[in-house]
Amino acid sequence: MLRANTCEWPTLALVLATSAAWILVIGFYTELGGWIVCPLAALAVTLQSSLQHEVLHGHPTRSPAMNEALVYCSFGLWIPYRRFKSLHLRHHNNDRLTDPYDDPESFYLAWADWQKLPRPIRAVLTLNNVLLGRLLLGPVVSMVGFLGAEIRMILAGDRAVLRAWLHHLAGALPVLVFVTLVAEMPLWLYLAGVSYPAMSLLMLRTFAEHRAHERAEARSIIVEFCPLFSLLFLNNNLHVVHHAYPRTPWYRLPALYRAARDDWQRRNGGYVYATYFELARHFLFKVKEPVVHPIRHRQDRDPRDAAKAAS
Repeated sequence: MLRANTCEWPTLALVLATSAAWILVIGFYTELGGWIVCPLAALAVTLQSSLQHEVLHGHPTRSPAMNEALVYCSFGLWIPYRRFKSLHLRHHNNDRLTDPYDDPESFYLAWADWQKLPRPIRAVLTLNNVLLGRLLLGPVVSMVGFLGAEIRMILAGDRAVLRAWLHHLAGALPVLVFVTLVAEMPLWLYLAGVSYPAMSLLMLRTFAEHRAHERAEARSIIVEFCPLFSLLFLNNNLHVVHHAYPRTPWYRLPALYRAARDDWQRRNGGYVYATYFELARHFLFKVKEPVVHPIRHRQDRDPRDAAKAAS
């Protein structure tokens, strides 16, 4: 039996409520139809993805095995939890945030790698730095790169990666059985109407989550007011606070922010948006940043190139 001091009950309750909501919504597919089920289920999948993020940071219990068991069946189907955990904890090296080589969640490329890409791929990656492009194409762009890297590691004999994928497949099997056999929902509809839109919602969060900046604290965003998205993203809109206190549970982040609002905004260099609607107003049809990491580009440029530019 879990004691009060060993379990974060708000997180546990949300995990159970999210799982129940997903089961209930998908289970009524034949009665409600895809137009109602798909958007509701996509919200549940998005929330479970955010809960997986909480779990990998050590919530809601002190037991990693128990925490993983709570989100073992990934409703989103795309990303193995153990690979998410491994890569995301590497991402929390704040001094290397956004670095195209050292930050596994960076959307930037090094100049040398950018130069090697065919022009059509460059165009796709540039479009991926427009918010509308990120929402529509971002899941595909991310998964192509991710799956390619995963396959190469498995073929090279990385057993940890292989085990992560075997666990993922074991957890995905009950999801697929429930969706296709119990709820009688076509798999293509679940993938296109639930799983993909859920990834797109997560792309809204990650689109501007970090920026290239000389100071580590100024690389993480603050989006202040967003009741629906704050719940879906479990307050990761206050991202600079999360990176400062990565082991703090989601429901305590707003109080930390409110207690020192001006200080947080000073620390992150004013990288602040009032809402995600304000962010969309600026970047829905506009490139937010170049694909090439601007600071790494300056640092890595060949001195002869710099001399030519100056002449």
